[in-house]
Amino acid sequence: MNLLSAEKISKAYSEKPLLNELSLSIDEFEKIGIIGTNGTGKSTLLKILTGIEKADNGTIVTKNGLTMDYLSQNPDFDEKATVLEQVFKGNSPIMKLLSEYEVVLSKLNSSPDDIKLQKKLLVLSQSVDNQKGWSIESEAKAILTKLGITDFSARIGQLSGGQKKRIALASALINTADLLILDEPTNQLDNDTIDWLENHLNTRKRTLLLVTHDRYFLQRICSRIVEIDNGKLYNYNADYQQYLELKAQREENDIASDRKRQSLYRKELEWISRGAKARSTKQKARIERFDQLEDSLQTDNSENMEIITAVTRLGKKIIEIENISKAYENTTVISEFSHILNRNDRIGIVGPNGCGKSTLLKLISGALVPDKGVISFGETVKIGFFTQENEPIDENINVIDYIRSQGEFLTTNDGIISASKLLSMFLFPLDVQWKRVFKLSGGERRRLYLLKILMSAPNILLLDEPTNDLDIATLTILENYLNKFQGPVIAVSHDRYFLDKVVHTMFVFDENSIITRYPGNYSYYRQIKPVDSPLKKDKYEKTKPIQTIENKKSKSLKFTYSEQKEYELINPKIADLENEIYNIKVKIENDSSNFVLLQKHSELLTLLEEKLNYEMDRWLYLTDLAEKIENKKNSL
Repeated sequence: MNLLSAEKISKAYSEKPLLNELSLSIDEFEKIGIIGTNGTGKSTLLKILTGIEKADNGTIVTKNGLTMDYLSQNPDFDEKATVLEQVFKGNSPIMKLLSEYEVVLSKLNSSPDDIKLQKKLLVLSQSVDNQKGWSIESEAKAILTKLGITDFSARIGQLSGGQKKRIALASALINTADLLILDEPTNQLDNDTIDWLENHLNTRKRTLLLVTHDRYFLQRICSRIVEIDNGKLYNYNADYQQYLELKAQREENDIASDRKRQSLYRKELEWISRGAKARSTKQKARIERFDQLEDSLQTDNSENMEIITAVTRLGKKIIEIENISKAYENTTVISEFSHILNRNDRIGIVGPNGCGKSTLLKLISGALVPDKGVISFGETVKIGFFTQENEPIDENINVIDYIRSQGEFLTTNDGIISASKLLSMFLFPLDVQWKRVFKLSGGERRRLYLLKILMSAPNILLLDEPTNDLDIATLTILENYLNKFQGPVIAVSHDRYFLDKVVHTMFVFDENSIITRYPGNYSYYRQIKPVDSPLKKDKYEKTKPIQTIENKKSKSLKFTYSEQKEYELINPKIADLENEIYNIKVKIENDSSNFVLLQKHSELLTLLEEKLNYEMDRWLYLTDLAEKIENKKNSL
């Protein structure tokens, strides 16, 4: 059954159209993901479909009595309402009844002897019971708890932005509207909560339309991908993996078509250059066709973006963290944590919301001072810190002036690059560069902020939720840049795909402010993390026990038969492992856009590196023992 049909929807906020005659049809029980670069109109399309904004042109036809629930990126809240009151603010009669019940109950708690309130509460209670409202309230509390909200009587005005967003999500999930529309539902959710949300949406028979940049979320939820590109809509009846393959085919076809247009353009240009005179209708039509062809060739349909930045030299000493602790009031968020940062560190940080992940980055950056312990920095350290909140920006300045405040030019290994060229590489064309910052979308502002940080030529990158509001095209380029970045990277992120592609060590916070180190990327950590036992600090061990010189002291100085064989074969074994690791890294580079293969490659790389570490430890032990045996022989 068709729920909604949008035909030839157009919307413009300036001379250049944002949406250009888009058409979209939504059938019952479909799960559709909308993707596209920041500023292409994804959120605008959702607002038009829900009736919040009006299209300049086009029509929307819905089935009779269609109901919709919409979670926007910036929901409206009643700051004085309680959590449950906010959740029950919906169009459903049951929601209104439960909301009224909560209001009366709150008043009665303040005036327990008020007879009128007692009678009214009794009547409302019976009405709720008749409509099975208590089960809805129970479901609401269960969903809120899953989303990390347990104080149902707390006032909205006292909560953080992330908590408010999760309450708005809960309100959308408990309603039973025909069409559920979600704009970036995974933002500000921790990884475990995203896993729960995936399962919740997959087990509910609901029609779903969502905008998200979470690629695993798209793959596991959506069976249809809709892409908005340069004002046009492309429909793919496929999951995200299949979409990538189909899009590659479409782009190949576009390249072939573009070659034909280029050839035709050259012929038309020759004719125009000879001095075509617009005398006849045929000549006029040909000149008009030339103008249209010229316009089409000037349209840049490419999403290619390149990050070219300078990097400041990094010395031998980087950052050393010794037994640091940090508390807010009576709550400890970091307890006796130590780490020596190495040049090749690629660290991902995960944990429940509010556990101290951002605090750790602020301590490492120097923005906060630990209550206990010491953080020392090398003399050459230059940190680039991409925070969750963009730095304060004068919204009335031009985009290019914001970047020029960091520098007019950037000197790289490839030469000197102007601020304007860097902006173009970062998907800010010339017409956008002279826009005021307030005209940019949230995602475009994040991209602009990221570019300014990278222009500062850091040699250490601290990234706090870098994937929030960045589109998939930008994320892909950022991931490739980080893999080539010649310095340590530490990232707090809920984007599992990003963590799988970028990091090779996980720092995991638990609810007791203890940080546990795990080898490998996020998917590998999920495979090996303890389920029933509480996490303990720094307790991961390698997959095989390592024999060391210390635990062999009591052994006589001679090889066993198996050790002799192992010693003879260990060098070629290490060489083979190093070759395998090199080959798998090449595959990761080549298959960087195929996240299914990428995950498999990453998991294999982690296992190979663990095996190589084990063999290297064995080589050290066996080589040391061989030298001692030889020295003993020579001394006899």
